Amino acid sequence: MLYIIYQEDRDDGAAEIRQQVKPDHLAYLDRFESVLVLGGALLAEDGVKRTGSVLILNVPSLADAEAFSLNEPFRKAGLFKRVSISRMRRGQWNPDAAPASAEGH
Repeated sequence: MLYIIYQEDRDDGAAEIRQQVKPDHLAYLDRFESVLVLGGALLAEDGVKRTGSVLILNVPSLADAEAFSLNEPFRKAGLFKRVSISRMRRGQWNPDAAPASAEGH
């Protein structure tokens, strides 16, 4: 089942937490590469300031998605002020439309 994890950064100290914990975060994502469909930063309109992140997982249950989220290093470090997890269904799927760069157009 697909689950989307939407995580909003806290208002203060987010950049410092992210910088300090990033190696652990990336290692954690590598460990779960087999279930991580998509992940990326949420950005302010300036394209620079990070405001959170989105992860899409393919896991058997909501409990599995919650366990993944609760053990994710950024979340454990207190980076997020709000986290929501929702089951989703894949609708349109067009991998050819995926941008070659991380930023897209």
